[in-house]
Amino acid sequence: MKLEQIGFYTLSDERAKKASGITHLSRCELILTDRCNFKCPYCRGMGQDCKGDMSFEFASFVIKWWAFHGLKNIRFSGGEPTLYPKLNDLVTIAKNDEVERIAISTNGSASLKAYMQLIENGVNDFSISLDACCSATGEKMCGDIKGMWDIVTYNIQELSKLTYVTVGIVITEHNLNEAERIIKLAHDLGVSDIRIIPAAQFSKNLSVNLKTKEIMEKHPILKYRINNMISGKNIRGLEESDNHFCPLVLDDMAVAGDSHYPCIIYLREQGEPIGKFKNLETVRQERKEWSEKHDCMKDPICKNNCLDVCREYSNKWREYHHE
Repeated sequence: MKLEQIGFYTLSDERAKKASGITHLSRCELILTDRCNFKCPYCRGMGQDCKGDMSFEFASFVIKWWAFHGLKNIRFSGGEPTLYPKLNDLVTIAKNDEVERIAISTNGSASLKAYMQLIENGVNDFSISLDACCSATGEKMCGDIKGMWDIVTYNIQELSKLTYVTVGIVITEHNLNEAERIIKLAHDLGVSDIRIIPAAQFSKNLSVNLKTKEIMEKHPILKYRINNMISGKNIRGLEESDNHFCPLVLDDMAVAGDSHYPCIIYLREQGEPIGKFKNLETVRQERKEWSEKHDCMKDPICKNNCLDVCREYSNKWREYHHE
């Protein structure tokens, strides 16, 4: 299949054909803070080196360096990035530096007014967590915060009228039996797409049987994931036949603290960074060397947690570059 069919706008066959250590950066993610007002049961927080708020000066510097390398897509996350006091200023910097897609990963708990301001400043993509189909489970999934489920679902519905919104449904033992109803709720709220994923601690092969096929047809990422389930493919983890080496790090990057990491999953699973984001003449070279030398099948973080879309891209890159 063509990578464009998966539904992630950062993935394409054209990117896989061209990606190298010197091409324009395609997608980068900045972890602004480890602070969060939720206590989701599956979240294990950030590693010690990523604690606290990133300084505004350093965050600005990173964005400008990425833009100098032709960055197309940026994502701000945390923690909860809307708790970062100068988020709007960073969005404006990215917009002024001609970054095309500016995304926020959020739990959806901020005021609608705050989200509207972010859109006005340049945000055109929100990824919002939606781990329940009712308030009882919803409040449990965010740490027993009363009334929060209503706020989150209202924000999803209103933002979906204005820009591109996806929801991430993290599946655990607490909400597995509600998965189909959560998907239907997300669809009814008007979202652009739906991403279901098992929590890292709950990485069993999921089985979600959607009775309403029309919902699946309207959401490419959801369709891709469910078709993978039907064919017996895990959402998380590598197989021996997959590419053992990761080309995503060539033009993709996650930065937290003062370091750059292979990807956001590797960072969240508290893997070691590739290097410090200091000697800027060597950052791209360090990532190229990691891509060429790091056997992901021998790394338990990669082997157990690499996502299906990343595997798909990696295998496609291998086809183009090792024919």
